[in-house]
Amino acid sequence: MPLFNYRAVDPDGHSVTGRVDAMNIVDLEMRLRRMDLDLINGDPVNNRNLFGSRSVPRRELIHFCFHLEHLVRVKVPILDGLADLRDSLENPRFREVVASLVDGIEGGQTLSQAMDAHPRIFDKVFVSLIRAGEATGKLPEVLRSLTDTLKWEDELASQTKKLAMYPAFVGTIVIAATFFLMVYMVPQLKQFVKNMGEALPMQTQILFFVSDLLVAYWYVALLLPVLLGVGIKILLNANPLARVRFDGLKLRFPFVGEILRKIILSRFSNTFALLYSSGIPILESIRTTQDVVGNLVVRRGLERVEQLIGEGQNVTAAFHQTGFFPPLVIRMLRVGESTGALGEALVNISYFYNRDVKESVEKVQQLIEPMLTMVLGCLLGWIMLSVLGPVYDVISRIKT
Repeated sequence: MPLFNYRAVDPDGHSVTGRVDAMNIVDLEMRLRRMDLDLINGDPVNNRNLFGSRSVPRRELIHFCFHLEHLVRVKVPILDGLADLRDSLENPRFREVVASLVDGIEGGQTLSQAMDAHPRIFDKVFVSLIRAGEATGKLPEVLRSLTDTLKWEDELASQTKKLAMYPAFVGTIVIAATFFLMVYMVPQLKQFVKNMGEALPMQTQILFFVSDLLVAYWYVALLLPVLLGVGIKILLNANPLARVRFDGLKLRFPFVGEILRKIILSRFSNTFALLYSSGIPILESIRTTQDVVGNLVVRRGLERVEQLIGEGQNVTAAFHQTGFFPPLVIRMLRVGESTGALGEALVNISYFYNRDVKESVEKVQQLIEPMLTMVLGCLLGWIMLSVLGPVYDVISRIKT
């Protein structure tokens, strides 16, 4: 279905712009009228891949699931509940999506079928859970689980950002200070040191050489990291083998790799528990979790698990043979499988790793600050030693 840019007027006379799916301009006008908007003009979007199907903030999804759960729980018809939510949403993109859900259900689709048309908003896990809730009559419980899971994912994303942002900020300060010293301060001291007529030690020659390079080719120093990052991204997208090796390298990276492994295990076990507890078969649950781990090495391990279980092995043995999952996970899976409480065991694994991630992030942040401070101190010490060393030699000769 084409995507249209539109400009409309709301009941208060304010101009509103946005994008919505429609068959044609007449259908667009009808869809906007259901949203209490009067169409002024509308144009089809030429490239949907670049400009359409934008994602929405996770917190919008949290509010959506929370309110829809309560409406469904008190027996409000799903169509009326979605219409009420559509009119109360502030995010224009999400309001358009919910309006599309209303249109789909009015056209005879189920809620999960209507959501499946918006994969960038409602991923495979989301749609599978809604479909299971519809099939079992437990849609309110599924929506409640989705609300809790989205809150957990939001907190986990916050922890991940905290891990990346602090060293990135401090590292930027260190690089900026280095650049300033090499481009501005060292050239001013260079002529003074050379005028003393002394033979320059090796560290001083290296310092002046690096400074001259940065002064002459400062634009290269600024552009090189950007070009390198773009080149690596293109390589990873074009070469699956390179992507697998890069994902494996990330898991072996000091400090950060172990935390990333714990984040992946926490996300996997939480999603797996949610799917399995909702009545989705175990093979389908494992297949669905492959899309949420975000690492090709782990994804291939889960594909191997799916294959082994399909061949008749039990869950514990299949996970053990991949070699990725630590003994704690294998032990808890064995207990959960033997007692018939596999979903509860997976929830416990997720809780353990979620708590462990928080503690690990705090520890790494405590280590990063003194390490970066030490790097900056060593850099300043090298510059001072290289510049002041010849001066000290001259003063020593004068005294003698």
